[in-house]
Amino acid sequence: MSRDYELGFILNPEVSEDEIRSILGRIEQIVANYGSQIVKVNQWGRRRLAYPIDRHRDGYYIFIDMILTPEAVAEIERTLRVSEIVFRHMMKRRDPKAAQKEREAHAAAAAAQAEAAARQAETPATPIEAEGQTETPVPVEAASRVEIPVTPVEAESPVKDKTEAEEVAATPIAEEAVVLSPEEIESAPPAIENPEAIEA
Repeated sequence: MSRDYELGFILNPEVSEDEIRSILGRIEQIVANYGSQIVKVNQWGRRRLAYPIDRHRDGYYIFIDMILTPEAVAEIERTLRVSEIVFRHMMKRRDPKAAQKEREAHAAAAAAQAEAAARQAETPATPIEAEGQTETPVPVEAASRVEIPVTPVEAESPVKDKTEAEEVAATPIAEEAVVLSPEEIESAPPAIENPEAIEA
């Protein structure tokens, strides 16, 4: 009868990538030979040990979630016990309900991710082409900015007879918008309500 197990083991920190792949390959081969299944492999990498082992202060941590038969458990433990690069190992039976909930949550997350990828593939984000030029979409940061319109001051002159230069100077300037980000608005100093209080 197959059950849920978690295997944790610590390797010598000086092992190479080939040695790590070799020991993981041996475990995968044992699992396949006994009709079992590896659910997830989690390599933590090099971490500090709680106490020195063979004068080493660090170890390479690996955790594997598996569904194993009793024969596969015995063979994996025997393999890890005789390996020279394995400092410590521990095989622990998992609660089947907790393992099933974790698998369902993982499957739901994977399905949601696949659905989002399919939705994105259906509606490709291509740039808008107008008159031979491409426009890039407006970034989210620019959309969240606050626009404060600045109204121009129009110069009025009582003199009716104006020269061309005066007419150009007297024409109203188009309104321009000053764009401030939320961070700039927050960091702006408060307006001075009573300037005489500052002078005194």
